[in-house]
Amino acid sequence: MGQALRLTVAGIAAGLVTAFALTRRMNTMLVGVKATDPSTFATIAVLFLLIAVIASWLPAWRAASLDPTDE
Repeated sequence: MGQALRLTVAGIAAGLVTAFALTRRMNTMLVGVKATDPSTFATIAVLFLLIAVIASWLPAWRAASLDPTDE
């Protein structure tokens, strides 16, 4: 689970940097919203992290509940 979460955090960080860079170029197309709205960036990052935690926790929980001596 730790490896999955490290990859997730690295992906979220790279995505935030890329999104921040790209939204600055789209500033003229946005009406009524700042291109670098911090609440939007934070909400999406937390949502992606929550999805990754659930997606990695379920298989880990199932694997941990197996008896390795059982055939």
